[in-house]
Amino acid sequence: MKIEDVVRAKGTDVVTIEPTATVKQLLDMLAEHNIGAVVVSTDGRHIEGIVSERDVVRRLASLGAAVLDAAVSAIMTANVKTCTPADSIEDTAREMTYSRFRHLPVVVDGELKAVVSIGDVVKYRIDQLTDERNHLLGYLHA
Repeated sequence: MKIEDVVRAKGTDVVTIEPTATVKQLLDMLAEHNIGAVVVSTDGRHIEGIVSERDVVRRLASLGAAVLDAAVSAIMTANVKTCTPADSIEDTAREMTYSRFRHLPVVVDGELKAVVSIGDVVKYRIDQLTDERNHLLGYLHA
């Protein structure tokens, strides 16, 4: 099982935001798309960072409401871990769990192709286990 299987199931739509956008614009985007993180990119193809709800909350605690007017680049994580479509689901889930991040950009030849969340990975695995269980039950009752 590979990350490409998860991407195939969930799709390749990626929401990005420019590093100069404000945190308020980021929050509007997160709410509009009902997502928890956005890739920071000037051109929509190359990753400059990633920013999540968690980043906003942590900066809100230290800066207060002034964070809303700050640039996304001021609160983003610049050292972004990524995966490839060929990476295994198990290894990726383990990395996400132990490194404590919930969103992972999928990159091919240095360009952003998709984003997978830990929820996407878990959903894919649950669906797969359910299918296997149903197949085995059908086999036993046949």
